[in-house]
Amino acid sequence: MRLLIRLFFKLVRAIVGPILLLWEWITAPKGMTRPAPAQQRVDEATRQLAIYQFRTCPFCIKTRQALRRLSLHIELRDAQNDPQHRQALLEGGGEVKVPCLQITGDDGQVTWMYESERIIEWLNARFGEPPSA
Repeated sequence: MRLLIRLFFKLVRAIVGPILLLWEWITAPKGMTRPAPAQQRVDEATRQLAIYQFRTCPFCIKTRQALRRLSLHIELRDAQNDPQHRQALLEGGGEVKVPCLQITGDDGQVTWMYESERIIEWLNARFGEPPSA
């Protein structure tokens, strides 16, 4: 019985996964435009960030859409198919749950942030449009 349940969910993922990826591609937001020096500063700041993700996870897709909207170049790490990234997520964050934002501070201290809404809020606060005066 367990085998049938696993096969069922593999079949569902095989069907729904490509549909989700197509939807992500179709609805990809246009990135924000920054002056070149500002974008360079953002790119430098994002070098200390990495997102652990599963390619077809709806919450990961939502997070990647926020990255595109904010024009952020953050390393994406596949925790589903790459055993090294999966192990790093488990050891560092404590659980294999995605999306997860790894934030490495200037002092080398690493913070792990789970939950797409929380990650998106943090990215918006750090890299979003400054409030107009």
